[in-house]
Amino acid sequence: MFVSAVDPGVYKAILRVRQAYAFDIGGMLMRFYGYMTNIGVVTMLTLAGYSFFVAGFVSSAIALAMFFVSPRISKRVDAKGQRRIVPVAALVTLSGLAVMLVTVATHGPEWVLFVAAVLMGFLPNPQALVRARWTYLIRTGKLGEQAPELRTMFSYEGVLDDIGFMFSPAISIALASAIAPVAGLLAGGVGLAAGVALLTLSRSTEPQPGWKALDEEDRERAWAANLEGESAGVSDESALAPHQKSIIRTSPMVRVLFVLLMLVGAFFGVFDTSTVALAEQFGDPNIASVILMATAFISMVMGFAFGMVKLRMPLWKQLVACGLCIGTAYGTMALIDSVPSLYAISVLGSFFYAPFLIVINSACEASVPGERLTEAITWINAGATCGMAFGPSVGGLLIDAVGATAGFDCGAVFAVLIPVVVLLFLRVIKRNVRG
Repeated sequence: MFVSAVDPGVYKAILRVRQAYAFDIGGMLMRFYGYMTNIGVVTMLTLAGYSFFVAGFVSSAIALAMFFVSPRISKRVDAKGQRRIVPVAALVTLSGLAVMLVTVATHGPEWVLFVAAVLMGFLPNPQALVRARWTYLIRTGKLGEQAPELRTMFSYEGVLDDIGFMFSPAISIALASAIAPVAGLLAGGVGLAAGVALLTLSRSTEPQPGWKALDEEDRERAWAANLEGESAGVSDESALAPHQKSIIRTSPMVRVLFVLLMLVGAFFGVFDTSTVALAEQFGDPNIASVILMATAFISMVMGFAFGMVKLRMPLWKQLVACGLCIGTAYGTMALIDSVPSLYAISVLGSFFYAPFLIVINSACEASVPGERLTEAITWINAGATCGMAFGPSVGGLLIDAVGATAGFDCGAVFAVLIPVVVLLFLRVIKRNVRG
């Protein structure tokens, strides 16, 4: 048996960490802004009278800027600390948002929108910031014997990601449609500012630059030192040498995870686009919204359930198994030719999406030094952003030329490439993923 135990109360350990409430709420507010950005920009610009062509390119410019800039911000966060870098990067992001909102409100020139889009790409990665704090608290013994397991933490954070993904675009669209085109992103910007404030003011949970993960015995000593008010000797910021090279260049495992999430982003982008196209082909746009909401909900439930299960197999085998499952499940997209088949295959694939992401984040944490974790997680998330940027473009060309089913065929190819990459780089995975 691969499953050794199922513990429904495993999340109690997460909820007992009261010092995490502030940065988790802050991270959630930042997530909401991040998830509403792309669809919020398209909605805002089209409602304000700009063309879909301009709206799509501005949205792509933001995604491209995030892809190039966000990992470099996280690299500096690891070297200097969150409270020094995150507020500055957020200020640049909010400045770009302000420029875009003013331009849209006054129907200003289109080139200004692209300048604003580049500035909005300086958004600090909330998923990486929050996960790095949790890992720091757990790995350094600051939470003592009551610390949650890392796998439980990644499951919990994955559920929060799914909640943000489900609700934030809908909130943005509703506000833009009901009040004014700029209302959705304006609310998101306010949330971002509040989230950054909560995150950076929570200094007791901030990872110290240069911190090192401790083994179980050392964590117990560190916990005892914390109780006695002594320094645990986790790191020495003054002795931290600046990182000369990016983690994507020095870690083969981060490169493999980057490619895997790039393929995930690509096939999901194609799947979403093709679902909308098929719904329009059958004359019922509500089909798309129902399916996308249903898959997100199933993914959230599966992520929550996955965190309760204790598996016997090593982490690298979990990554291989999840890669094979998600690739096979979404590879069946090539069989979609009707609404019932779309429902069936979307439900099938959503069972494996959250576990795959949870295992990928766990594998990332297990394969890089603790003091480089923020940058590493940001890089693998950037892979998903990259896939979301080019996947729908390729799929869209096929949909325009052949039809919605051709888009699903394209997405199936991206999905099948996931187990291919996993098997090609099996040695790298086995050698680098500890635990």
